[in-house]
Amino acid sequence: MSSPAKKAQSPAPQSPTPGPASQSPAAAREPTPGPAPPAVETTGPLPGSHWAEQGLPEEEENDGDSTIGSDIESSTASISSSILKYRTMNGRTYHSDSVTDGEYWGPNDAKQNEMLDIFHHVMTICLDGRLYDAPLPKNPENAIDLGTGTGLWAIDFADKFPKCNVIGTDISPIQPGWVPSNVRFEIDDYNKEWTYNSNFFDFIHLRWLSGTVKDWPALYKKAYQCCKPGGYIEHMDASGTVLSDDGSVDNKIHAVAQWGPMWQEGGRRIGYEVDLHSTNLMENAMKEAGFVNIVTKDYKVPLSPWSKDKKMNELGLYLYVAMGQDLDGILQFMFGKVMGWTTEEINIYIKHLQKELKDTTLHPYFIYRMVYAQKPLDA
Repeated sequence: MSSPAKKAQSPAPQSPTPGPASQSPAAAREPTPGPAPPAVETTGPLPGSHWAEQGLPEEEENDGDSTIGSDIESSTASISSSILKYRTMNGRTYHSDSVTDGEYWGPNDAKQNEMLDIFHHVMTICLDGRLYDAPLPKNPENAIDLGTGTGLWAIDFADKFPKCNVIGTDISPIQPGWVPSNVRFEIDDYNKEWTYNSNFFDFIHLRWLSGTVKDWPALYKKAYQCCKPGGYIEHMDASGTVLSDDGSVDNKIHAVAQWGPMWQEGGRRIGYEVDLHSTNLMENAMKEAGFVNIVTKDYKVPLSPWSKDKKMNELGLYLYVAMGQDLDGILQFMFGKVMGWTTEEINIYIKHLQKELKDTTLHPYFIYRMVYAQKPLDA
């Protein structure tokens, strides 16, 4: 595959955009709705009872190859005891209710954090080692990573720009304590009011936040207010929709095809948008907030190592490992608490999903869309 084409919604950025070094992204798309990639035909999410009726797959394999992780050190920041009073669901811990009024679908324990670390590596491979695509200045002064998770992106960015002050925010204190001196982590909910100074950040970074934001246009407006004139915002996210160019994935029989419909329906029920692609939400909301020089890039990421292309195969392998690291943690809240599936139904669905992801005759992939934009110099 070729490097991503890009289309600007308004005049091109004032400095050149770093170009990807190798293939894998799908073609870029305009901010207004246009033809979508070949998608699996969907008729809505199937109930959990469907998978219970199917029973376990005929063949079950050892998933020992899907365990990759690293020890996550506890934060050494001064944190009130209420933040550490995690909620527990089926033995898994989730963020404290004292931090946010909303519901975040992911656990915050070691198993989930290891998945986040592997996912960071997936995105690094996807971008050929780059941390971002926006044409940043050589010496940014202030940057923020919203929803930083375990903080790896913020740490890597701080290492790349040692004179830049980097902030990583999250609703759980799961970041390491041993970090570069120019990075700090804060426990904060980006859905609430921001307390940062206006015209402050050279770069505002968002990645994999679908299903966590109540009001995307409002979030981008907050970002615009705090972004320095000439500074950039960059957001990279998937819609959850599973695509297949050759029709090998069938919505009527494959568990993997139900991933998108289930997540999108769950998001609708709790009021958090999951599908950011079909309406070009990121591009349009950035424009509404006041950003200009909007550029969109779509990156194709296989869900398993089915591709014969070297880079795509590696991408698929690592995403397969990331998902396999904690499927029950990923699905427990949205499928169980929100959609009403039983634990048995979730476990049977996971077994079908695992079997399909190991079947290289199936060619499922996600599109990860990156959108970056600039605050006008004369703002």
